[in-house]
Amino acid sequence: MNTSFLTEPTFIAIILLLSIFDAVLKGIALWKSGRRNQLGWFICLIILNTCGILPIIYLILNKDKQSEEL
Repeated sequence: MNTSFLTEPTFIAIILLLSIFDAVLKGIALWKSGRRNQLGWFICLIILNTCGILPIIYLILNKDKQSEEL
């Protein structure tokens, strides 16, 4: 059987899950940076495609600010 790795259902499922994960994290990080008027973070998050790494860093660094807003 001569199949390409790129057309295997497992590979397609992994790529789809990673894309959804990245989109959700990016959306949350963009929302929070926009609400906090952090223009530098907002621009970096929108321009750089880091597969979820930059949104995770942003959310970790700014998690303490949530309790201040409430």
